[in-house]
Amino acid sequence: MLEVTEMAGQKLKAYLEENKIESAVRVAVMNGCGGPSLGLALDEAKAMDTMTDQGGVQVIIANELLEQCGEVRIDFTEGSGCGCKSGFSVTSSIPLASSDGNCGGACASGNCDSC
Repeated sequence: MLEVTEMAGQKLKAYLEENKIESAVRVAVMNGCGGPSLGLALDEAKAMDTMTDQGGVQVIIANELLEQCGEVRIDFTEGSGCGCKSGFSVTSSIPLASSDGNCGGACASGNCDSC
């Protein structure tokens, strides 16, 4: 299942309209300092994708990735004044397999902050 919260759908739509983008938004695997995670990218739907429409915004994910991740949820969080920034989060009921990603110690030194 692919779920887009109402707030995330509104923010995605506003971003696409403001930037005059007519593309679908893809849930994809991003490789980072802590290993693989889910993120968002602009892309076109393919035959092996699952698609949902959230208020006029098409959100897609590869069927294979959806099977691997279980339920996937896209949400948007507003900054709370504690220094946290606003942004999208993409979570899944089954975590992606971790790798031995190395960020040169940046995470251990506090450069991968979260609230």
